[in-house]
Amino acid sequence: MEFKTNVVIFFLAGLSFSVCYDYKTVLQKSLLFYEAQRSGKLPADQKVKWRADSALNDKGIHGEDLTGGYYDAGDFVKFGFPMAFTATLLSWNILDHEKAYVKAGALEDGRKAIKWATDYLLKCHVGKNQLYGQVGLGELDHVSWTRPEDMTMERPAFMINASAPGSDLAAETAAAMAAASLVFKTANATYSALLLEHARQLFDFANDYRGKYSDSIADAKNFYPSSNYPDEIVWGAAWMYRATREQKYMKVVDELYPTIQYWDGFSWDDKKGGIDVLLADLTGDSKYLDKLKTFCEYAFNKQSRTPKGLIFYGESASLRSTNNVLLICLEAAQRGVNAESYRKESKKQLDYMLGDSGSSYVVGIGKNYPTHAHHRSSSCPDHPKPCGWTFFNSDLPNYHMVEGAIVGGPGANDTHVDTRKDAPHNEVACDFNASFQACIAILVELGY
Repeated sequence: MEFKTNVVIFFLAGLSFSVCYDYKTVLQKSLLFYEAQRSGKLPADQKVKWRADSALNDKGIHGEDLTGGYYDAGDFVKFGFPMAFTATLLSWNILDHEKAYVKAGALEDGRKAIKWATDYLLKCHVGKNQLYGQVGLGELDHVSWTRPEDMTMERPAFMINASAPGSDLAAETAAAMAAASLVFKTANATYSALLLEHARQLFDFANDYRGKYSDSIADAKNFYPSSNYPDEIVWGAAWMYRATREQKYMKVVDELYPTIQYWDGFSWDDKKGGIDVLLADLTGDSKYLDKLKTFCEYAFNKQSRTPKGLIFYGESASLRSTNNVLLICLEAAQRGVNAESYRKESKKQLDYMLGDSGSSYVVGIGKNYPTHAHHRSSSCPDHPKPCGWTFFNSDLPNYHMVEGAIVGGPGANDTHVDTRKDAPHNEVACDFNASFQACIAILVELGY
C-alpha cells in the first residue's frame, strides 16, 4: 500500500526538495506491525487477518500460563528483555507525545500495543523475586522456516530469581510497567494500579539481587547478551520516580548514575541516553541537557555516514541504531537543545528511510519497499500450502505484507538487497519499530 502523498521531487534553479511524507500513515502502520507479531490467542478486533492463534501451549516450569506477548523478530522466540524495552518505549512515546497519536487516529491502537506486551509481562512475574525472561530456544527455533501457527518445536521457558538474578531484565520490566501505569492512569485506573504494584516488586528484585540476566538465562547470551546492568537499574529507578515521586528511587539514581555517566548511547542494552532525557525533566538540572548536547553533536557532526548521508553505526540492523540516536536527539530538541538543527537533520534521516534514498525501508510504505523481509509468518502462504526452506531460498516475494515494519537497513555504501537470506539487513524486530515509531510521532506532533 503506497502513501496517499508519495515523494514528489521538484527542481528549481538546480536545487531539489521533496514534499513531506504522510507521517500519520507511517505512525498508523508502525503500530499495525505489532499485530503481526502477536503470540497467543488473537482478539476479535485483530486487523492483520493473515495471522491466527499460535503458541497456545506456552507454559512456565511449573505450568504457569505464558501465552501472549510478542514474537521478537522474524522468528518466534519471546525474549523478555527487548520486549520490555519495546513496551517502555511505546509507553514513553504515548506519554510525552499523545497529541501525535490523537492526530493520527492511533491512540487506542497505541494503548493496545502496549497492553499486549504488559499483559504478558504480568504473567511472567510469577513471584516477588521470580520473572520469566524467555520462552523458546533460539537455535531450535531457527531450524525451521514456517508459520507460528504450525510450530511443533519444544518451547521451554526460562526465569530469573534470587539465586539466578537478572537486574537488567527485572529493572527494564519494572520500567515498562511503571511507564505503562502512567499511560493507563486515566484510561484504566485498576490496570494502572496493578502494573505499578508489579513494577515496585520488580524494581526491588532488580536492585536487591544484582547480576546480568544473560548470565542466568544461557540461551539469551547468544541473541541478546547484556553488557551490564547498572544503567537498567538507573533507568528503572527514574521511571519509578516518575510514576510515584517517591524519593527512595532518586537515591538509587544518585548512587549509580556516577558509574554510568560516560556510557553514552541508547538501545535495548544501553539506557544512558534515555536516562539523561528523563533526569533532565525530573530534576531540572541542566547538566543532563549538556550531556545530551555533547552526545547529539557527535552523532550529527562526527559519526560515520553513508555516501547518501545516513548516520551509520554498523552493518547489522543499521537503521535500528540510527533511530535510537534520532529519538534521543529529537527528545533533546523538545527540551530546547539545538531544536531547529536537530529536527531538520532527524527529518532528513527519517526521509532517507522512507524513500529519499531511492527505496523505502518500511514494508508497505512508499515506493520500492521490501517485499522479501526476513520474517517467517508474513513470508509463508496460508495453510495448508507448504512453506519451508525451499520457499525461503526462492526469489518469490513474501505471500503477505508485514505492513509498517522497518527492516534492518542498508550497508555502509547504501547498498541493500531485498532478500530473506540477509537477516542483518532485511529482518524486522519489535525494538526496531519502537524507536522508529517514536521519531515519527514527534514529527507528527510538530506538524511536519
